[in-house]
Amino acid sequence: MSDDSLRRELAIAVLRVGLIAAASYLTVKWMINAIDPTRKQKSKAKEKAEKTLQRIGISAYKNVLSEYELTIASQLVNPEELEISWKDIAGLDDIIDELQTTVILPLKVPNLTVYSKLHEPPKGVLLYGPPGVGKTMVAKATAKEAGARFINLDISALTDKWYGESQKLAAAVFTLAIKIQPCIIFIDEIDSFLRKRETHDHEATSMMKAQFMILWDGLISTNNCSVIVMGATNRPNDVDNAIRRRMPATFHISLPNNEQRQKILQLILSKESLDHDVDLVSLAKQCETFSGSDLKELCRLSAMIRIKELSHSYSNQIDHTNIDQLMLNLRPIQMKDFLMALDKMKRTKNNVLVNGSEFFDKLAYD
Repeated sequence: MSDDSLRRELAIAVLRVGLIAAASYLTVKWMINAIDPTRKQKSKAKEKAEKTLQRIGISAYKNVLSEYELTIASQLVNPEELEISWKDIAGLDDIIDELQTTVILPLKVPNLTVYSKLHEPPKGVLLYGPPGVGKTMVAKATAKEAGARFINLDISALTDKWYGESQKLAAAVFTLAIKIQPCIIFIDEIDSFLRKRETHDHEATSMMKAQFMILWDGLISTNNCSVIVMGATNRPNDVDNAIRRRMPATFHISLPNNEQRQKILQLILSKESLDHDVDLVSLAKQCETFSGSDLKELCRLSAMIRIKELSHSYSNQIDHTNIDQLMLNLRPIQMKDFLMALDKMKRTKNNVLVNGSEFFDKLAYD
């Protein structure tokens, strides 16, 4: 066989191997994408992130953001689109005043640090208290009043089945926040993510927590960085001590007292039609141990009692075609409506406590 023929055969063999390798690579890649359940989610997250960045007015960033930062950017909220502000929160005047001074003012006036480094905003803020007292509302109102970009971080977005991806997503939270600062990273139920570390924790979870804390320390040591991590929890003792150290500004939001309950009821019912017999002072006294969300539910149930009466009066013939006409006959909310709703809520709460106690007693006995 001549040298030319040998070279030609060798070239053909190399070409075949190359084509087979390329086909194998593309086939494996297609199979991985096909079986990856998060592929479509990532694509949707990227589209959502690009739309959000455009609405906020920082669409130019999308060309410099990594794939991981775009994933986190899908949870970005435009502060102007937040519907919660200080006027929607009642009974927390002391906490609002302190937040205005220690958090919002340094974010809105970053030049304060020129006069003293002690004027910079805290890198971590912890809101703790019982469920339903308005911790999430306070966080959103803080972002709106400060004009800061708001990352409502969903912890599930940081989990990935591929090894090492969770750490990259955790890092992207901070790199994105720095690029779009001033920014507030909000973690609701922070104890579920950054709880106390145990020896039996999964390796991937431990590494993600460690990465999160390392990058958080980077924020603390960086001058003129307007990024705040804000967390909310009703179990502050379950939060890791290292995390609590990184959240020096702590605010306890407790169940409202009698005066605060009156203010909350007045705010909720400010645009409602009330009968002259409604006594909010008396009602607030009867709602001891009620949270803000409980009071809102009380008002909702009270308002729906009159809808139920109206429905029965017209043989349940209420639909979108006649709703405007029927609402002309809607009576104001009366004191008896509040008392009926209050009785129902108290009975429900008592049943939950009694039946829950019996359930756990039986579980312990078994």
